[in-house]
Amino acid sequence: MIDIIVSVLLLLGAFFTLSGSLGILRFPDVYSRLHAATKAATLGVAGILLGAFVYLFVDVGIVSGKLLLGIFFVLITAPISGHMISRAAYNSGVELWHQTKKDHLKNELK
Repeated sequence: MIDIIVSVLLLLGAFFTLSGSLGILRFPDVYSRLHAATKAATLGVAGILLGAFVYLFVDVGIVSGKLLLGIFFVLITAPISGHMISRAAYNSGVELWHQTKKDHLKNELK
Protein backbone atom coordinates (compact mmCIF):
# COMPACT_ATOMS: atom_id res chain seq x y z
CA MET A 1 0.00 0.00 0.00
CA ILE A 2 2.83 2.38 0.85
CA ASP A 3 4.43 1.71 -2.54
CA ILE A 4 1.21 2.84 -4.20
CA ILE A 5 1.10 6.02 -2.12
CA VAL A 6 4.75 6.81 -2.90
CA SER A 7 4.17 6.11 -6.59
CA VAL A 8 1.09 8.35 -6.68
CA LEU A 9 2.98 11.19 -4.97
CA LEU A 10 5.89 10.88 -7.39
CA LEU A 11 3.62 10.70 -10.42
CA LEU A 12 1.57 13.70 -9.26
CA GLY A 13 4.76 15.64 -8.67
CA ALA A 14 6.06 14.74 -12.11
CA PHE A 15 2.69 15.63 -13.68
CA PHE A 16 2.61 19.07 -12.05
CA THR A 17 6.21 19.75 -13.02
CA LEU A 18 5.51 18.72 -16.62
CA SER A 19 2.34 20.79 -16.79
CA GLY A 20 4.23 23.80 -15.43
CA SER A 21 6.87 23.35 -18.11
CA LEU A 22 4.21 23.17 -20.80
CA GLY A 23 2.53 26.26 -19.35
CA ILE A 24 5.79 28.19 -19.61
CA LEU A 25 6.00 27.27 -23.27
CA ARG A 26 2.34 27.80 -24.19
CA PHE A 27 1.07 30.81 -22.23
CA PRO A 28 1.14 34.18 -23.99
CA ASP A 29 2.65 36.65 -21.52
CA VAL A 30 5.11 36.78 -18.66
CA TYR A 31 2.42 36.95 -15.99
CA SER A 32 0.60 33.77 -16.96
CA ARG A 33 3.93 32.03 -17.50
CA LEU A 34 5.00 32.95 -14.00
CA HIS A 35 1.68 31.67 -12.68
CA ALA A 36 2.23 28.33 -14.39
CA ALA A 37 5.82 28.12 -13.25
CA THR A 38 5.24 28.92 -9.60
CA LYS A 39 2.02 27.04 -8.96
CA ALA A 40 2.83 23.87 -10.86
CA ALA A 41 6.48 23.73 -9.88
CA THR A 42 5.63 24.28 -6.22
CA LEU A 43 3.17 21.40 -6.23
CA GLY A 44 5.48 19.26 -8.36
CA VAL A 45 8.56 19.64 -6.21
CA ALA A 46 6.55 19.30 -3.01
CA GLY A 47 4.93 16.09 -4.30
CA ILE A 48 8.25 14.56 -5.28
CA LEU A 49 9.90 15.50 -1.99
CA LEU A 50 6.90 14.21 -0.03
CA GLY A 51 7.04 10.92 -1.93
CA ALA A 52 10.74 10.60 -1.11
CA PHE A 53 10.02 11.42 2.55
CA VAL A 54 7.28 8.78 2.83
CA TYR A 55 9.51 6.20 1.15
CA LEU A 56 12.43 6.87 3.48
CA PHE A 57 10.20 6.94 6.54
CA VAL A 58 8.36 3.70 5.84
CA ASP A 59 10.90 1.52 4.02
CA VAL A 60 14.18 2.66 5.54
CA GLY A 61 12.97 4.06 8.87
CA ILE A 62 14.62 7.45 8.44
CA VAL A 63 12.94 10.75 9.28
CA SER A 64 14.64 13.14 6.87
CA GLY A 65 14.66 16.66 8.22
CA LYS A 66 16.28 17.87 5.02
CA LEU A 67 13.30 16.72 2.96
CA LEU A 68 10.87 18.34 5.39
CA LEU A 69 12.83 21.60 5.28
CA GLY A 70 12.96 21.38 1.49
CA ILE A 71 9.18 20.98 1.30
CA PHE A 72 8.67 23.85 3.73
CA PHE A 73 11.00 26.25 1.93
CA VAL A 74 9.64 25.44 -1.53
CA LEU A 75 6.05 25.95 -0.35
CA ILE A 76 6.97 29.28 1.24
CA THR A 77 9.46 30.80 -1.19
CA ALA A 78 8.28 29.79 -4.67
CA PRO A 79 4.89 31.59 -4.63
CA ILE A 80 6.39 34.67 -3.00
CA SER A 81 9.22 34.87 -5.52
CA GLY A 82 6.77 34.45 -8.41
CA HIS A 83 4.66 37.26 -7.01
CA MET A 84 7.64 39.55 -6.58
CA ILE A 85 8.99 38.82 -10.07
CA SER A 86 5.60 39.54 -11.65
CA ARG A 87 5.27 42.73 -9.58
CA ALA A 88 8.72 43.86 -10.73
CA ALA A 89 7.80 43.07 -14.35
CA TYR A 90 4.62 45.12 -14.03
CA ASN A 91 6.44 48.04 -12.44
CA SER A 92 9.10 48.00 -15.16
CA GLY A 93 6.45 48.28 -17.86
CA VAL A 94 6.11 44.76 -19.26
CA GLU A 95 2.87 44.76 -21.24
CA LEU A 96 -0.07 42.52 -20.46
CA TRP A 97 -1.39 40.17 -23.11
CA HIS A 98 -3.52 42.07 -25.64
CA GLN A 99 -6.64 40.04 -24.78
CA THR A 100 -6.43 40.76 -21.05
CA LYS A 101 -9.80 42.15 -20.00
CA LYS A 102 -8.96 44.01 -16.79
CA ASP A 103 -5.80 45.39 -15.23
CA HIS A 104 -6.35 45.17 -11.47
CA LEU A 105 -3.08 46.85 -10.51
CA LYS A 106 -3.52 49.91 -12.72
CA ASN A 107 -5.72 51.76 -10.23
CA GLU A 108 -3.93 50.40 -7.17
CA LEU A 109 -0.50 51.76 -8.10
CA LYS A 110 -1.66 55.29 -8.98
